[in-house]
Amino acid sequence: MLLQILRHTPPWVFALFAVLLAAGLTQLSTRRAGLGRLAALPLGMSAWSLYGTVAAFGFVVNVLMAWVLGLALVAGLVLLRPAPAGAAYDPAGRRFTVPGSAWPLALMMVIFFARYATGVAAALSPDMAASAPFITGAAMLYGALSGAFVGRAARLSRLAARSGGQRLAWPQPLNRAA
Repeated sequence: MLLQILRHTPPWVFALFAVLLAAGLTQLSTRRAGLGRLAALPLGMSAWSLYGTVAAFGFVVNVLMAWVLGLALVAGLVLLRPAPAGAAYDPAGRRFTVPGSAWPLALMMVIFFARYATGVAAALSPDMAASAPFITGAAMLYGALSGAFVGRAARLSRLAARSGGQRLAWPQPLNRAA
């Protein structure tokens, strides 16, 4: 049965898996990044997660509420933890030092396989995939995984806020009158 499932998987799904795997592997080593780059991964993964939720279950208030609840709960829990050891913010360079971690890779893989499993479940058992508990659980899971990304980025941004925070503001427009 597993071979049948894999045979009926569109090729773009395998390409997406490879892209996510490569992106996750880059997170394993320590890197320096600005706020925009730091925010790109949580925003991108959250957008993909929300899109997957809406694409699978529709633009329904209860589904969206489950997704937001999952995101808010996990982001809040992650935010309670201290920044990772070795994380730092350089106000002069407006750059974060982010230690390498396997967590982003693991989260990307869980989001990928959760979406894949949801698609397989919908194909194999449409009645189960249309049930309220399945939909609510999947939407909350997608939101919770996004919350982990958002919470991790928010934890790091606190480093900048503690250093004065004024350097986090977007560049100010030039004064044309001068």
